[in-house]
Amino acid sequence: MADKTKQTKLFEEFPPISTQEWQDKIVTDLKGADYEKKLVWRTIEGFSVQPFYCAEHLENLNHLQYVPGEFPYVRGNKAKCNSWFVRQNIDAADAAEANKKALDVLMKGVDSLGFDVSCKEKFSNEEFEILLKDISVADIELNIIGATAAHPFVDFLKAKIQAENIDNNKVKGSVGFDPMAHLSLNGNFCKAQDEVFETAKELIEKAKDLPDFRVIGVNGEMFNKAGATIVQELTFALAMGNQYLNLLTDKGLDIDTVAQNIKFNFGVSSNYFMEIAKFRAARMLWAKIVEAYEPHNMEVAKMNIHATTSKFNQTIYDPYVNMLRGTTESMSAIIAGVDSLSVTPFNKAFESSTKFSDRIARNTQILLKEESYFDKIVDPSGGSYYIENLTHSIAEHAWKLFIEIEEKGGYVEAFKIGFIQEQVNESANKRNINIATRRDVLLGTNQYPNALEKAEVNITVDTITSKLTKRDDAIAEPIKQYRGAEQMELLRLKTEKANETPKVFLLTVGDLNMRKARAGFASGFFACAGFEVVDNSGFSSVNEGVKAAMEQNADIVVVCSSDDEYMDVAPATLEQLAGKAITVVAGYPKSVEKLKSKGIKHFIHMKSNLIETLQGFQNELGI
Repeated sequence: MADKTKQTKLFEEFPPISTQEWQDKIVTDLKGADYEKKLVWRTIEGFSVQPFYCAEHLENLNHLQYVPGEFPYVRGNKAKCNSWFVRQNIDAADAAEANKKALDVLMKGVDSLGFDVSCKEKFSNEEFEILLKDISVADIELNIIGATAAHPFVDFLKAKIQAENIDNNKVKGSVGFDPMAHLSLNGNFCKAQDEVFETAKELIEKAKDLPDFRVIGVNGEMFNKAGATIVQELTFALAMGNQYLNLLTDKGLDIDTVAQNIKFNFGVSSNYFMEIAKFRAARMLWAKIVEAYEPHNMEVAKMNIHATTSKFNQTIYDPYVNMLRGTTESMSAIIAGVDSLSVTPFNKAFESSTKFSDRIARNTQILLKEESYFDKIVDPSGGSYYIENLTHSIAEHAWKLFIEIEEKGGYVEAFKIGFIQEQVNESANKRNINIATRRDVLLGTNQYPNALEKAEVNITVDTITSKLTKRDDAIAEPIKQYRGAEQMELLRLKTEKANETPKVFLLTVGDLNMRKARAGFASGFFACAGFEVVDNSGFSSVNEGVKAAMEQNADIVVVCSSDDEYMDVAPATLEQLAGKAITVVAGYPKSVEKLKSKGIKHFIHMKSNLIETLQGFQNELGI
């Protein structure tokens, strides 16, 4: 019986189906509709994704020949497990408080600390001692966030290692010195260009005896937080990394030493499968770049990746949805095989993290590791027709953009002439339009809002609005980081701060199914701006509906009916309201031009720009 089981192939009773047969079946089911328009997804990254993939779609993908742990590491740096460091970042403005918090979270599943000292100009050895009191640096990954602390911390760490006789090979972590990130976010380097790269060289020389402690950071995450595409985030990070390799080897350092000292930081968006593919493509492309410098040890071509779940996707309204976003984003990063991960606390968009939000963020990872066993299987997405093709497409488009940047002289020169900013701004504008037209859904903000929710008292325009940091001596326009939900949230906050909340009355009349569907749509549409919506079960006539609307003191009356009935009920509603409320038609019927000729000005439908339309109503109502 056992032998027979071993010989049985799954689904062998079903005949194989060719790609063409699938294609023919789909075309038949479409009944004449355009295949490309209906089913092929044109991504914001600039390539097309097919509705299905088969084994034959893998035939020309060269990267499939590699196994986990093998150059070019597309399937991961590790061959036998998928372990990663569970990292929690801690504000270290107060060293004693930061130490206390660190000791606490280390007992709760965290094995990587990120001490954020970026708010401080100087850090003394005494403060470092307080910060690391009772923390065994050989048993965790230790990261310092803040460029000004890089040199003093490396000096302190080396002295500590020597004084306590710690094995250099057991010290893991980073200081993340990244002058190109400073250029990108502030418009100029913190010092003269040659001076900052000389500082980078000195750091590498200081840390040369610490093989697992990296001192150069490459911040791809900032592009994620600026609305860039996945391809752009990857490409710009590769371009920065390559420029570090180029400049530092020119200064006399060998490629093995430089490559081994670089740590990449990426964001993770909610584009689940694309993000998995991004990290796989990133390792492959970086390995190829390092290979071109002819290192003695190809192990240095392994890309060390720290991932952070996206703040770009976070929302102030319905903030608990941020927990769900953080979970799926974590899954993408872990499945893709990142080396360490930080989950952004769900309330980070509007306040400092709390014990509760830190715990949820921390436990998101621990649950995936301890209960879901995500650390056991290396590259579970390997061989997936879909993900392997996404990996190839992302790598192909990223490499094309990378070559374009190199032809301009590398990342720094491309940034100085504004090429990087143009690319990011173009993508950010597309994202903004997609959010405004609800092609990209931010649950609870531009779709399915909680109409009863009000912003906390401490949330203001300043809380919501992202600030641009620009040096007085800027040589180029910096990258602006922001959240995708900001415009929608400002719109809703504006309504909440008004003296009176606008009242929207749904005048449902005529065809039962159509009026229900359009009432549901209209209710969600206006609730996104915080308007009060009065729904109704239906009226037998326009007269009855208008009378009820006037009794409710409605500011806006939305006619919800069928396309065929609109020619009668919409003009009648407009006439009977006699300017006492704004008349709106839910939908965009074929008779729209005739309705406009009869005085109907407002239509809300699936293609409406949510932000522009709702702002228009606010302006008309004097908000």
